[in-house]
Amino acid sequence: MTDRDLAFMPAWKQAAMIARRAISPVELVELYLERIDRIDPRLHAYITVAAQYAVDAAREAEAKVIRGDPLGPLHGVPISLKDIEATQGIRTTLGSLVFKDTVPERDSVVAGRVRASGAIILGKTSTPEIAIHLETVTDNALVGPCRNPWRLDRTTGGSSGGAAAALAAGLCPLAVGTDGGGSIRIPASFCGVFGFKPSQGRVPRAGGLGKPDPNQFAQSGPMSNDVRDSALLLEVLSGPDRRDPQPYLRESPPAFIPDLDRPLAGLRVGWSKDFGHSAVDPEVEKAAHSAALTFERLGCRVEEAFVSLSPSLSDHFWNVFGANAYLQYGHLLDERRDLLGESARTALERGKAIAGHQYARSLRAVNELRVYMDEVMTRYDLLLTPTTSITAFDPKNRPTHIAGKEVNSITGFYPYTFPINMTGQPAATVPCGFVEGLPVGLHIIGRFKEDGLVLRAAAAFEAARPWSHRRPSIAG
Repeated sequence: MTDRDLAFMPAWKQAAMIARRAISPVELVELYLERIDRIDPRLHAYITVAAQYAVDAAREAEAKVIRGDPLGPLHGVPISLKDIEATQGIRTTLGSLVFKDTVPERDSVVAGRVRASGAIILGKTSTPEIAIHLETVTDNALVGPCRNPWRLDRTTGGSSGGAAAALAAGLCPLAVGTDGGGSIRIPASFCGVFGFKPSQGRVPRAGGLGKPDPNQFAQSGPMSNDVRDSALLLEVLSGPDRRDPQPYLRESPPAFIPDLDRPLAGLRVGWSKDFGHSAVDPEVEKAAHSAALTFERLGCRVEEAFVSLSPSLSDHFWNVFGANAYLQYGHLLDERRDLLGESARTALERGKAIAGHQYARSLRAVNELRVYMDEVMTRYDLLLTPTTSITAFDPKNRPTHIAGKEVNSITGFYPYTFPINMTGQPAATVPCGFVEGLPVGLHIIGRFKEDGLVLRAAAAFEAARPWSHRRPSIAG
């Protein structure tokens, strides 16, 4: 087995090998640290590499295996965390000069659960400042723009771009991202990896460096090169926590792994190329539609879905998202304005300007959208779309027109993802093809709380149309 084979081995297989002493956690950590040192200077996927911490934790993990101690589900497996999760003893920057020297005294809920699983944190992956960039790219003043492993002149998208780039290049086997409008699914699609946004509330969001906010839209979630890895990580991350202020999904989650191999025969699957109004590149549409028809081979009934969403949803999305962002980080405008970058400062100022009646009107629009999508999902078990309207673009040439149609300056290339944050439904992106050498993603959407079915559908697609053999040349 080559080092490259080991680097891209699924995390669940790595965990099994560690448990039976076929491989050492120290060997794995040193492998990834060497790859990060060699490859990441060209990608900027990591903001902080916790090398000494990871080696020490790997030695401790190895000792537990030798002693025969009980092992967690990810014992000894290296993992990366997006650098907005607070990590005790490991620098947490939020991609901002404001926090460039911050070493938290406690973990966020997500980071704590990752450590409890036995996984070893390799480092913190890149994010735009405070995980918001109005151009939806991963760029910050600490390490600069994150590069797409498939083409270094293209963006990873955002805001979990560092996680996606690290996975695609084999700089970690498993990653935690966050998704408030597509921030897991967009970079996963652009970089050709798997990304999953859980149902709203499935994974608690608490313990970060910002002030708590209502968090109607954002979720932490798994990213990987293998669907089973993400299902395993979602089991680790899921479940209520009293520190989480959001009112959704207080019940204990189901186990996701046992259902992964169940057949899909008989499911009703809807395909929408544009949600009734969106512009999409014809080649991207062609690749995603071909992928959607794979579900017919899996025994599903696939049909054109009549889904008509209002173009005004993007305004309502921003009113809620922007106001919540201001609630969480707006104090920085007064306290540390001199250290805030232009994009973060502009986003917070826009959030501050949102009036109460605008926020209330948009909350009503969110509820109306949820009612509408609930009705759509009575006709389908799963809904499929392209993940994004285009492939990864040159960040210096952000698209203003797609397929000859003018698009929204902020959400124009991801019209399929942000509405699903508004509804709270679970959704995944699976690699489904290439256009001019750049990955295309298929977006798989399920009913609220039916995360397991989305993962099962993604696993079936992965088995029918494997993608793990396709790797960018930078991965070695």
